[in-house]
Amino acid sequence: MTALDEERHLADAVGSVFEQDYPAPIELVVAVGPSRDRTREIAEELAAGRPEMRVVDNPSGRTPAGLNLAVAGTDPERPVIVRTDGHAHLPPGYIRIAVETLQRTGAANVGGMMLPEGSTPFERAVARAMSARIGMGSVSFHTGGGEGPAQTVYLGVFRRSILAETGGFDEHFVRAQDWELNHRIRRTGATVWFNPRLRVGYRPRSNLRGLAKQFHGGGTWRWQIIRVYPRTASIRYLAAPLATAALGVATLVLLVDAFVLHSLPLALATALVPCGYLAAVATGCATSREGLDAATTAWYPVTVITMHLSWGSGFLAAAARDAARALRAHLSVGPTTRARPSAAAQPNRP
Repeated sequence: MTALDEERHLADAVGSVFEQDYPAPIELVVAVGPSRDRTREIAEELAAGRPEMRVVDNPSGRTPAGLNLAVAGTDPERPVIVRTDGHAHLPPGYIRIAVETLQRTGAANVGGMMLPEGSTPFERAVARAMSARIGMGSVSFHTGGGEGPAQTVYLGVFRRSILAETGGFDEHFVRAQDWELNHRIRRTGATVWFNPRLRVGYRPRSNLRGLAKQFHGGGTWRWQIIRVYPRTASIRYLAAPLATAALGVATLVLLVDAFVLHSLPLALATALVPCGYLAAVATGCATSREGLDAATTAWYPVTVITMHLSWGSGFLAAAARDAARALRAHLSVGPTTRARPSAAAQPNRP
């Protein structure tokens, strides 16, 4: 488990681990980052009464580094590693079902669905957006699907041997490190397996600023994944950046038209872009709002738009920074060395 600023949820996350019905001993190693709240104190208090729980430091606070430190702190004789975090609530039977699935399928990693659960209207709106196609697209661990091989899964229950073979989590990827590891697992010829019976509770961000920051970071690091693994680009990952770029261009054109061109036909044609986007969001939210109360329904499209545009802007900003750095490097290199770029200038491919 990794934990950073998880004062609110840590006790519940730890409790869900020790409430499992798995018929063998379980140990828990929690890697705690430099938190601004009482996360470390709470972790130490919880560990004080449980000899099977240990707390280790994660000085960088980065998730992949914490995961590697936590794995390194476990008993090397235990053949299965279960990933969880301070935001997750493992349901009863989770570990038992996951290990049974590992044995039945021969997979290297087994996982299931993220099940967001909110307690306020805003959190419930985020939870619905993270479980709906209009919010996250058609990925199985968000929206569900049949059991079988998958590109990636939520969290993960791993054979220790596959983590040793692949080198564990790549600490370069502050976000999307689970997707990147599963990609490398599949490249070895091993299988990542999705089981929809594994439904893990997740506590969504509690305010708009936190949600925007989360998804901006997600978009930033998805660009890094695509930069290193360009063949993994897909419409699901490119849709939000394309929509964000189209809306940005449309806004710029409308401003130029309003103050300079004064062309009504151009304004009407350009307005189709934001109007079409808002109509698509409104339709998607209306068809997936079943069971939501009035306050949650009001927040629902706001959270969807925030997720889309934050992800898209993070992706585009990261791509623009990399393009600017590449251009500066190109302009600063002399003509004799341009023909043979140095190895240091090449992308770092794990």
